[in-house]
Amino acid sequence: MLQTVLIVIHLLLAVFLVGIILIQQSEGGGLGLGGGGGGGGGFMTARGTANFLTRTTGILAGAFMITSLALAVVASRGAPERKSILDVPAAPIEAPTQPSVPLAK
Repeated sequence: MLQTVLIVIHLLLAVFLVGIILIQQSEGGGLGLGGGGGGGGGFMTARGTANFLTRTTGILAGAFMITSLALAVVASRGAPERKSILDVPAAPIEAPTQPSVPLAK
């Protein structure tokens, strides 16, 4: 149950993080909000919007890392017999069987 809730939160954070990153104005223009004309001194100036988006990106990235670590801890507690993802249970080794020879009549 806890793992399911963490996965849903993790996926929502990932979607919001991608959206916030795409909204930000890059050097090449991108999908930025502050590219158009207009007078200065509005409620959200270009600089204020950039600061808000930068802080939001940082907060979402931090929350994404925390949920990643939490998911790793929850998953490791669910399978204590495995110490590493490289510890794969070995399949039993069977001796090769001899092909059957048809009996002559």
